[in-house]
Amino acid sequence: MSLIEIRNVSKRFGGLQALNQVSLHVEEGEIVGLIGPNGAGKTTLFNVVNGVYRPDEGRVIFRGQDITGRPPYEIARLGIARAYQIVRPLSELTVLENVMVGACFGREGHSLREAREIAMAVLEQVGLAAKREVEAARLNVAEKKRLELARALAARPYLLLLDEVLAGLNPAEVTAMLEVIRAIRAGGITIFMIEHLMHAIMNVSDRIVVLDYGEVIAEGAPQEIAHHPKVIEAYLGDPRLSQSLLEANGG
Repeated sequence: MSLIEIRNVSKRFGGLQALNQVSLHVEEGEIVGLIGPNGAGKTTLFNVVNGVYRPDEGRVIFRGQDITGRPPYEIARLGIARAYQIVRPLSELTVLENVMVGACFGREGHSLREAREIAMAVLEQVGLAAKREVEAARLNVAEKKRLELARALAARPYLLLLDEVLAGLNPAEVTAMLEVIRAIRAGGITIFMIEHLMHAIMNVSDRIVVLDYGEVIAEGAPQEIAHHPKVIEAYLGDPRLSQSLLEANGG
């Protein structure tokens, strides 16, 4: 059974059809990438999954349970956590306190004492332990990205939604973050991620799903997606780029 199934989900905003009969699944233990042009519906789909939006049609099934339209706090308790593209630290709190929030309000609802222990371990995992007593506002962009990730991890999710966590990072920071993502998956957490950095997502994902104008136009292994004509036309735009992505993936 899939960890999460999205079944024929549609979402409209006035006259705009943001999602149109989107169906996909993520298996336990996978890293699944979600790509597509700007405005394709990627973030809208994440918002449906974690309860920010209720779909006009369709269902979201998580661990065999229908979670369609449940509020975000309930979905967090069920085991879905999200790291946002635009980082949202609690700026006046320390790095440690920010991550403790995730542990307190996540799947297991820990006490402050327990949350502190979990937060310390997560900060070690993402490489921020040395900054634990620093106010979040004083972190640089790369550190804030790691903090966003750490707070989501502290919620002890089964499924982690990553919304462009590589955006704004330099090449060395991207490489380091990809290693963190792989380690998270190795620790038993399933990952569903949006990313515009093609070289990175092609290398880290087991499968890729492509959205265009709110519809799934392709799904498969990175090697398949890199050569898919609809993907080249809608997103990549250049067959030479497609080939370079395939080579980067070892194809």
